[in-house]
Amino acid sequence: MDLVIRDARVIDGSGDPAIRADVALDGGRIAAIHPEGAPGPRPGAVRNLDADGLALSPGFIDMHAHSDLALLRDPDHSAKAAQGVTLEVLGQDGLSYAPVDDRTLAEVRRSIAGWNGDGADIDFDWRTVGGYLDRLDRNFGGQGIAVNAAYLIPQGTVRMYALGWDDRPATGAELERMRRLVAQGMEEGAVGMSSGLTYTPGMYADDAELTELCRVVGSYGGYYCPHHRSYGAGALEAYEEMVRLTRGADCPLHLAHATMNFGVNEGRAPDLLALLDGALADGADISLDSYPYTPGCTTLVAMLPSWASEGGPGRTLERLADPETAERVRHHMEVLGSDGCHGVPIEWDTIEISGVSTPGLAGYVGRTVAGSARARGEEPWTTARRLLTEDRLGTTILQHVGHEENVRQIMRHRVHTGGSDGILQGDKPHPRAYGTFPQYLGRYARELGVMSLEECVAHLTSRPAARLRLPDRGLVREGYRADLVLFDPETVAAGSTFEQPRTLPVGIPHVLIDGRFVIEDGRRTQVIAGRSVRSTHP
Repeated sequence: MDLVIRDARVIDGSGDPAIRADVALDGGRIAAIHPEGAPGPRPGAVRNLDADGLALSPGFIDMHAHSDLALLRDPDHSAKAAQGVTLEVLGQDGLSYAPVDDRTLAEVRRSIAGWNGDGADIDFDWRTVGGYLDRLDRNFGGQGIAVNAAYLIPQGTVRMYALGWDDRPATGAELERMRRLVAQGMEEGAVGMSSGLTYTPGMYADDAELTELCRVVGSYGGYYCPHHRSYGAGALEAYEEMVRLTRGADCPLHLAHATMNFGVNEGRAPDLLALLDGALADGADISLDSYPYTPGCTTLVAMLPSWASEGGPGRTLERLADPETAERVRHHMEVLGSDGCHGVPIEWDTIEISGVSTPGLAGYVGRTVAGSARARGEEPWTTARRLLTEDRLGTTILQHVGHEENVRQIMRHRVHTGGSDGILQGDKPHPRAYGTFPQYLGRYARELGVMSLEECVAHLTSRPAARLRLPDRGLVREGYRADLVLFDPETVAAGSTFEQPRTLPVGIPHVLIDGRFVIEDGRRTQVIAGRSVRSTHP
């Protein structure tokens, strides 16, 4: 054998009680599991690792990641590797970089620069989903990428490609073009489709259009992952819409960063869970992910009413430059509650600037819009409008609108999985990008007892693997891939905080991908072992 991990506390991902065992690896797979006290000789190997006192689990699967360009530019990627993440699901929230043509690529790069940077350092030598996945595999001189990656077809990008930024129903020809783009992406290896239904232009799609695209996804065995139309006012109705739509399309549903935010939803997690339980009991195929924090993270431009973004980023900036139109934007945001802010009037003291694209604006980072406005003796909208304009829509924010009890109740649910929603850009990113998985293990399992450690590991491993239809990942089983994490159950914890968000976790000394150490003795190795993970169609 290549390696035997000896005397580990094996938490196998099933939710069953841990056992003490030797686990042997060979050729990138788990070759043998020898429980303590089992008959026969213990396995031997070229190398032995003493894991006494450590838990051994499958590698963690980040069901909601924004590393679409980070994996191409950063061979280290310790933000995820050091957490024990061995697989990320990209293409989230309906906006990513494939499928595209030249026009669409330029527009999507600009529209999500706050998530991923503008990509000036990236050679965008692909246009299709398959081309992007191929690029992941041949990156860094053919070594691949830091961790494995799967991809969701971004519905907003598909709509942008087929009909631009217009707020109108698709024609029959445009809908057929979108159907073909989605089918091609599924055939090339995507695991499903995402939407960002509070982001333009994806939010301009009506239910009939989304249903047709979901039918295509479902026919290939994929799933639909919507950031649905509201997490604030009308949140429960938005969840109901997604359940109804996917059931009508015969497509599995995975709810992205599922939560109930803003004051209108405090204490309403049981309402969401009752809705899901009823649908599950009736035969629906539903799962969800969440991150173990209360604030959210997005771009400042996402808070605008959708009409202000129709036509694309250039038209948005034109509207902001016009005083009369800008005043209409302010009225929608502060008085009426814009659809970009989930139908809730914006509270500027909850909007913290986490990153800017223009270095001269760095002084705003770490302060709320309201706080910066007070310091300047001006109204918050004046400050926000200046940021949007001078930063060319590249500003990222933290939105402090969540509720701890909602977070805890949702994460207990039997179809829950973990997703960081980690945006790696900005001077002060959300700590979830560097801390989601140790936060689950340390704070919520060990310290708060929200769930047992074995159950927590199942949420982060086998459940997402089942949603992704991966037959050889997510469990510590003979024959499965040797994507594994060794952590100390007594000390594992997120190092990242809101003050120091890029601090790496503690208590995770070893992480293996394909049987190779990417984290060894708490340090990042030079190993690049990740590859694209492509769907297999029924």
